[in-house]
Amino acid sequence: MTRPDILCIGSVLWDVIGRSTAHMTQGSDRPGRITRLPGGVALNIAMAARAYGMTPALLSVVGRDAAGEELVAALDRMGLVTRTLYRSDDLPTDIYMAVEGANGLIAAIADAHSLEAVGDKILRPLQGELKGWDGPVALDGNLTADLLAQIARDPVFAATDLRVAPASPGKAERLLPFLTHGSATLYVNLEEAGLLLHCPQTDAAEAAAALRAHGLHRALVTDGPRLAACAHAGGVEAHRPPEVMVTRVTGAGDTFMAAHIAAERAGAAPEAALRRAVDAAATYVSGDTY
Repeated sequence: MTRPDILCIGSVLWDVIGRSTAHMTQGSDRPGRITRLPGGVALNIAMAARAYGMTPALLSVVGRDAAGEELVAALDRMGLVTRTLYRSDDLPTDIYMAVEGANGLIAAIADAHSLEAVGDKILRPLQGELKGWDGPVALDGNLTADLLAQIARDPVFAATDLRVAPASPGKAERLLPFLTHGSATLYVNLEEAGLLLHCPQTDAAEAAAALRAHGLHRALVTDGPRLAACAHAGGVEAHRPPEVMVTRVTGAGDTFMAAHIAAERAGAAPEAALRRAVDAAATYVSGDTY
């Protein structure tokens, strides 16, 4: 059987994305394109990691409904490890819906109720096939606050290379238990950093340093087209993204995270890994392939 080299824990679902080239606000009705494609934070990270040559295993829930069977078949074709998924007979496959305009994300709804309902059942492979796992783990904040807190204190993850993303600003505070985790790296945007710190931040470098000062092992903070930063035991690195035409935004943070993990696994130093992640996210939002 294929041996994974990274675990991606969290949402695996269908993304339904409506995109328009027009500037949009609340109530806008504009022509555009609507697509359905595999998505979810954990899956986005896995797909990007696969593009960088890694072999991700997915720990999540997918229903045995038609949508779930179609989704798993698509993931198998990509070369992702899906045998670690929890397959539910009575829960539907989750779905995410977003509307994007020329001015960015307008609105989104994440229906991840099945993921929340199954709780720690998605972690069962860590007691079986994946017992003793010592590789990187990408974790997303779509899990319940209770399960995230359980993972933060679980001895299984105590010394793991744990990479955590909040999924959205509305779920950022679910990650507070990881601020004192001995090996956690948090990937957040500037708004999410401010929510975790209970204080708005002015730039990514300041926010990353402040998260470190609160006890976090390592912080990576992005701010759209502005400066991105990484604060670690050796100091703070910063890099500004190249200017690009933005054609999509959903999944950009997940691409950033996967590119950063892949760069470090390939031996890149902190500044080089940050630069590669920033450039990968810029390439992604421009609509080019990475």
